[in-house]
Amino acid sequence: MAGKSRKGGSSLWPMKASHALLMQGVALLIGGLVIAWFAQNAASNLARRSMQLDFGFLGSPAGFSMPFQILSFGPTDTYFMALVTAFANTLLVSAMGVVTSTVVGLGLGVMRLSQNWLLSTVSGAIVELVRNTPQLLQIVFWYVGVLQVLPQARQSLSFGDVAFLNIRGLFLPAPIGGSWSSLLLITFFLSLALAPLARRYLPLHPRRSSLLWLVPPVLLIALAFSLKGWSLPALKGFNFAGGMVLPPELVALWAGLSLYTAAFVAEIVRASVEAIGKGQVEAANSLGLSSWLTLRLVVLPQALRLMIPQLTNQYLNLIKSSSLGAAIAYPEIVQIFAGTVLNQSGRAIEVMVIVMGVFLIINLAASAALAQLNERVALKER
Repeated sequence: MAGKSRKGGSSLWPMKASHALLMQGVALLIGGLVIAWFAQNAASNLARRSMQLDFGFLGSPAGFSMPFQILSFGPTDTYFMALVTAFANTLLVSAMGVVTSTVVGLGLGVMRLSQNWLLSTVSGAIVELVRNTPQLLQIVFWYVGVLQVLPQARQSLSFGDVAFLNIRGLFLPAPIGGSWSSLLLITFFLSLALAPLARRYLPLHPRRSSLLWLVPPVLLIALAFSLKGWSLPALKGFNFAGGMVLPPELVALWAGLSLYTAAFVAEIVRASVEAIGKGQVEAANSLGLSSWLTLRLVVLPQALRLMIPQLTNQYLNLIKSSSLGAAIAYPEIVQIFAGTVLNQSGRAIEVMVIVMGVFLIINLAASAALAQLNERVALKER
């Protein structure tokens, strides 16, 4: 009977597997039919208007300029260059938001775990206030309620006489590149993307593969030494000259995205730290480690394994929420391409397909990078 039951029990697995494959096939078929229906519907609507899908408009002159850009763009450039420039602006605010929200969220999360009543209460109040108010409302508040009431250039808020904040934006020192700076900068970003792939797919010795992580820091040091110096902002007349300026739209979007995401990061940090067994803390205390060393050397490294999957969702949400910059006229990809370019070209379907494709590429790349990090820190079964 036992043998029959084991045999009978084992025969259930192929049935379950075949049932799962059947359901997946049905789901794929339904999804394909839905996509085909939308495609046919779009094609018929375009044909009714004597139009067809055509991405050739990307080569036409844009005829407009952007108030802020990290790449060179002018009215004579093409719509494709407008897409690239707006894409770069989106990446800029997304990267700034990810870094800032991580640092601020980690600080708020640690404060919530503090035994100090004041620190814990203040952190909890900030987290609950930010989490329970709309993100768009916070971005508009930073833009209208904070940045638009700042003083003029002559009465700027000074930070060590190297950074200045006024109604026109945040003025910061700017590096003066040398002859090799541009090449080193491009190589540095390429190394960040290629080092994980090389470690994963090249048949290298473990010691040699670990040396690949030294390439980005070495390139960053070389980039620092290649700079000729720094350009500091200085007040001349009614405005600042020199340095670089972050416009109010960028600062407001950066602050809104960062603080909103930081509130969720703080809760992730708190929950992950509390999930670590108390025996770990007691063992660290028995070794004479202080509370700070226990947190930094024992608790946080273990909690990081629990944080990364949850942080991935928050980072992806932050990248997608950068499209809210259109509400305050920050020239990101939705405001420029799905707004100005769409209105000028009239290519609604093509523009929306491109914008969705761009966000899909950004999020898939970010998700893949964080998945690699999660795999690196995850516990390996022996």
